[in-house]
Amino acid sequence: MSAFAAAYAIPTAPRAEPKKKVLLVDDSATTHMWIKMILSKTAYELISARDGEEGVRTALAERPDLILMDVVMPRMNGFEATRALRERNELRDTPIIMVTTRSEAKNVEEGYESGCSDYITKPIDGIELVAKVRDFIGE
Repeated sequence: MSAFAAAYAIPTAPRAEPKKKVLLVDDSATTHMWIKMILSKTAYELISARDGEEGVRTALAERPDLILMDVVMPRMNGFEATRALRERNELRDTPIIMVTTRSEAKNVEEGYESGCSDYITKPIDGIELVAKVRDFIGE
């Protein structure tokens, strides 16, 4: 580029990195509202599904960077949905954090056996949730 062309070149804005997608799979409108409020202060794009079946379909279509998965849901529970996602090569390594009221040891154990990456109990601590999401997928 000549000195003249360089002097009059229109600067281009740096390309913004696409937002990382977080899929929330939960049948509770309250949980959706709460997590949306927590993640609205971050750089993540929140997408959602209302049950395990819809969660699996949405994950396959959207390819989220991380999944927040409830356990007790209609049609397909979170353990079943997590196992179904782990069977898919394209989602096998996607972090899945169980977010549930089920804090009993047998439920935590079943969560990890089904393939979850981490486990958070409700009520959700926003600082803990954001820290765990960042640990798995960064900013």
